[in-house]
Amino acid sequence: MRLPILTKLEKELEKTKKELKVDIPEALKVAIAHGDLSENAEFKAAKERQMFLESRLSQLQKRISDITALNIDRLPKDRSGLGSTLRLLDLNSGEKKTYHLVFPEEVNPEEGRISTASPIGRALMGKQEGDEVNVTLADNNIEYEVLEVVTIHDNLNNLEK
Repeated sequence: MRLPILTKLEKELEKTKKELKVDIPEALKVAIAHGDLSENAEFKAAKERQMFLESRLSQLQKRISDITALNIDRLPKDRSGLGSTLRLLDLNSGEKKTYHLVFPEEVNPEEGRISTASPIGRALMGKQEGDEVNVTLADNNIEYEVLEVVTIHDNLNNLEK
């Protein structure tokens, strides 16, 4: 099973490598042609960009390695965990919400994509259909009932179909 986040990170890795191998050397060559490097803003900017990209390249390689090493088979199949989608009922307002427990790179609260390290994400970990969840936030307390849990296994099986 291949996680979509890996494809995204690998594309960024390839883009970063290309910029480091093609774009930065070209920018440095142009800047050097302008002469005196001690007062050359283009040269300084290209070197700073090069250092940033080298750091980002290292971060991407480590993150890809960490995600690749993740044993998806060890994630729960019968309750929520990383990669799960939960449909919830707010017991106070009656409003229905959907949250997706995602990797930090995929977080988008407006789309309900939350990290397992967030207060709501932590409260939703390990939940099953019918469970009640209390989420304590700085300014209020929210109570949910879990209406449905779709695990990462279910999501990946749907992607493969």
